[in-house]
Amino acid sequence: MPEGMITVAYLVAGVLFILSLRGLSNQETARRGNVYGAVGMLLAVIATILSGHVGSIGTLILVMLVGGGIGLLAAKRVAMTAMPELVAILHSFVGAAAVLVGIVSHFESGGITGTELIIHEIEIVIGVFIGAYTFSGSVIAFLKLKALIGGKPWTLPFRHQLNLLVLLISILFGVMFVAGNPEQQLTALLIITAIACLLGIHMIMAIGGADMPVVVSMLNSYSGWAAAAAGFMLSNDLLIITGALVGSSGAILSYIMCRGMNRSFVSVIAGGFGVAEGTVVAVSTEDDGKEVISISVEETADLLRSAKQVIVVPGYGMAVAQAQHIVHEITENLRNRNISVKFAIHPVAGRLPGHMNVLLAEANLPYDIVFEMDEINVEFEKTDVVLVIGANDIVNPGALDDTTSPIYGMPVLEVWDAKAVIVLKRSMATGYSGVGNPLYFRDNTSMLFGDAKESLNKVAAMLT
Repeated sequence: MPEGMITVAYLVAGVLFILSLRGLSNQETARRGNVYGAVGMLLAVIATILSGHVGSIGTLILVMLVGGGIGLLAAKRVAMTAMPELVAILHSFVGAAAVLVGIVSHFESGGITGTELIIHEIEIVIGVFIGAYTFSGSVIAFLKLKALIGGKPWTLPFRHQLNLLVLLISILFGVMFVAGNPEQQLTALLIITAIACLLGIHMIMAIGGADMPVVVSMLNSYSGWAAAAAGFMLSNDLLIITGALVGSSGAILSYIMCRGMNRSFVSVIAGGFGVAEGTVVAVSTEDDGKEVISISVEETADLLRSAKQVIVVPGYGMAVAQAQHIVHEITENLRNRNISVKFAIHPVAGRLPGHMNVLLAEANLPYDIVFEMDEINVEFEKTDVVLVIGANDIVNPGALDDTTSPIYGMPVLEVWDAKAVIVLKRSMATGYSGVGNPLYFRDNTSMLFGDAKESLNKVAAMLT
């Protein structure tokens, strides 16, 4: 394929990637955005194969078929509850790819001299460092989200000073790589890789479970910059564009998530917030002896039937129970009774940015009844019933009025302003941050214990 045609194909693919991101920013256009992205990637792959720079097309196609088959299998078999850890491990692949590209680029830079060689070697150092950090950090995030290691932040004494020292050592070996002879360069590059991997492990281990949604979006940004660095090493304009798009959009998303938690990006990176999931368990009574109020399925159905406005607050528990489809059925039933039903989505609901939005879209809920936290908070005082399905930290009043709470200052959905709040939970266990929730002991809050899907199925049967 002529070079001009390849350039045009890459340009069209870049435009499709931009349209994809634009489409993904809105629920109603998300499917179209996914199509744009898939078409753009297909066009980019075809153009690359036909560019004449591929050594063995047969081997490449074979590898692509194997990788595509694994991806297709994962897409079909991985449950929505496992999507956060899937995304995390996919980020690690991008980081590992950047490291491998950097090492190969070093071996193939023999024909470059002078200033161009220095610039290329700097690109290699940056790409390998970001890639190695992204790889190890994403693996730790995967292990935390998979609950293979605890969510409690693991912090060493003087960890900030230690991180700074490690970064300075990496810069020192980077200078040695650029200024050293070929025999020393590979050793310096491998040491940079090892140091960056250790730094990624240390930094992500220090981040508690409550901040994991931000970590996922942050690692998404890092993987984008790693891809962009690989693009510079390979002199591939499309890879640079794609990496920059992913990196910048991930950084913006991380900022939005941090703002939703009233935390600075630096404080999240510094870590130290949250405890291991399940290690702190709320008891059934408060310090003043107040007990939780249980509610039956029949009473829940009666309250919903007599309400004028209902707001549903989904959380990770809804994803675990796979209750989104029965929630849709109940929603349609209530709307057919001329009862207003709205959904309230917190920016960090679930363990992945947009996790709840995807679940609700999967159940074909109308997009116009799904609202973000800033839009819906004013509605609670005009609401008869709020259904909290498996959400904990995002409806915790302690975030607003308890200065001793670890999540104090975090904006939350103010569900307690409604006339009645029904919380669906399996037990009185705390949420992912390990913080107790005083909402459960309020006079207008009732607890519907049990599996959310089973409970809601019974409620739906009584509403028909």
